[in-house]
Amino acid sequence: MKGEAVRLLQKRLAALKYYPGRVNGRFGYDTLEAVWAFQETQGLHPRNAVTPAMQRALASPRRPKVLVPHGGRLRVEVNLKNQVLVLYRRNHVALVSHVSSAGGYYFCSPNGCGNAVTPTGDFTTLSYMPGRVTVPLGAMYNPVFFIGTLYAIHGDTHVPLRPASHGCVRIPMDISAFFHTLVPTPGTPVYIRGHAPK
Repeated sequence: MKGEAVRLLQKRLAALKYYPGRVNGRFGYDTLEAVWAFQETQGLHPRNAVTPAMQRALASPRRPKVLVPHGGRLRVEVNLKNQVLVLYRRNHVALVSHVSSAGGYYFCSPNGCGNAVTPTGDFTTLSYMPGRVTVPLGAMYNPVFFIGTLYAIHGDTHVPLRPASHGCVRIPMDISAFFHTLVPTPGTPVYIRGHAPK
């Protein structure tokens, strides 16, 4: 779809810190992922369309659920239950992104075999590697690591509605293009909470 209604949707999502890509009136993949993130934070079942329930929520949105109220003025919170990442700067929402965390499936890598799990807890950004990077758990784009050089928040071309990664926190490619510029590395707190939906 394209047109003025889409442009207004994009402007509204951008104002609420959901990144819809360029405000150009075209409902592309960047806008779809912003729609998913908004639906996830509003407690709506994510769909590939703007439903009447979403239109009502856009008029009177609730803020993303705060996971760590005293976690710092600059922090990243990952809500595994909702599959959403929220970046706070000066204690205000600066970015909300749809994510795909670990899928819970059994897999083998050069380091051994096990279930795909995204670790929960309190971490900090450790390092950033530009471009396409390959580690034992697979390929990633512009990774911001929070556990060694193994687990990262990184871009991927496949960020579905279901948890699908080996353990990292996948974010859309358009967001990974600039995400690393918003989180000083090392030292930005990263809080990962909850359990991914089955």
